[in-house]
Amino acid sequence: MKKPVKMAWNEPGGSKDDDPWGGSKGGQQGPPDLDEVVRKIQAKFGGIFGGGKGKGTGGGGTSGPGKYGIGLIVLIIVAVWGLSGFYIIDEGTRGVVLQFGKYNTTTQPGFHWHIPYPVQNVEVVNIEQVRTVEIGYRSGGTDQQTTRSIPREALMLTQDENIVDVNFAIQYQVKDAKDYLFNVRDPDLTLGQVTESAIREIIGKSKMDFVLTEGRSEVVQRGEKLIQDILDLYNSGLQVISLNMQDAQPPEQVQAAFSDAVKAREDRQRSINEAEAYSNSVIPRARGARSRMLEEAKGYKQQVIEKAEGETSRFQQVLDEYEKAPEVTRERLYLDTIEEVMNKTSKVMLDVKQGGNILFLPLDRLLQGTNMSLPLGTGQQSDDRQSSGSGQSQQQSNQGSRNSGSSDQSLSDRARALLRSREIR
Repeated sequence: MKKPVKMAWNEPGGSKDDDPWGGSKGGQQGPPDLDEVVRKIQAKFGGIFGGGKGKGTGGGGTSGPGKYGIGLIVLIIVAVWGLSGFYIIDEGTRGVVLQFGKYNTTTQPGFHWHIPYPVQNVEVVNIEQVRTVEIGYRSGGTDQQTTRSIPREALMLTQDENIVDVNFAIQYQVKDAKDYLFNVRDPDLTLGQVTESAIREIIGKSKMDFVLTEGRSEVVQRGEKLIQDILDLYNSGLQVISLNMQDAQPPEQVQAAFSDAVKAREDRQRSINEAEAYSNSVIPRARGARSRMLEEAKGYKQQVIEKAEGETSRFQQVLDEYEKAPEVTRERLYLDTIEEVMNKTSKVMLDVKQGGNILFLPLDRLLQGTNMSLPLGTGQQSDDRQSSGSGQSQQQSNQGSRNSGSSDQSLSDRARALLRSREIR
């Protein structure tokens, strides 16, 4: 037996009793009952949190959420609220915990927890970031090569009542997060104003040439110290890293005249340097020549003194010997003088009494290296004999040389023998 096929409620032949929206009886279809839908939803949630049907007046009804359900909801809310108090402080930053808007503590990098909002909240401050404030100019957007001048900040008055156009850039960091947040309303703006004020004070006490030439480094050093002192006085929590003078020049209206003055100053300095270089090269040489002349004079002086003292000592010794034996000393002096003189002369003296042989004298060798004429003494042979004997053998030449040397030696020996015999007497 086949079961009857059940048709959908909204199809032809379907039963209107199957209408899920509770259609009206009598075959008339109407809109769903919203109150019934809400009651069903409330019943489902009530069952989840421990609610259910209960006895009551008026035929009974559903009760509200149970105590267990309310406690669970409160617990979940408290847990979520407590978990929202966890936070992480990255390296290079500090966390400033505020309790009802008042400073409470400063936390170091790491994982921390604070009482969640609205009791406490955390302000994170980056203390490692290097920040920059520009005075007198502004960098042009993404193109760092383009700058825009700010004359209101750049033009400053010097001590000698000149105007200079200066640009500064100051780099700084936060050194105390608490002071940075609470002691000054706008620390970055305050730093710019402090920098401009300090630079104006320093330049106002300096002359224009000093600022534009050799005084730049000194202006920067004094500026760094003065800015840091003012920031510490305000307890701003900022630390100056560096102050850089980007540019310093006269106003645009007088730059041409100032360039001429700078060129003249450079020429003057160049001339001074050249003169100093010449002076440094000449003076040491003159001092060296002076020292050399002084040393030579001292050496000559010492030489003359020593020589004079030696001559005096020798003369004194000779005088002592002369007083002991005047004749012997006189003879000795005579012979020494004759020997010294004859050693420097070109005369040749021969003793021919003991021999009658013809002697050959190699006068060319004896007179070699001298242009002096050779006068011949008594007993010397004439030039004809000399030329006639020039063809003799080399043996006779050597024999003549030996005879001449023997004659000189015999003369000297006889003189010395005579001197010794007189000394003995």
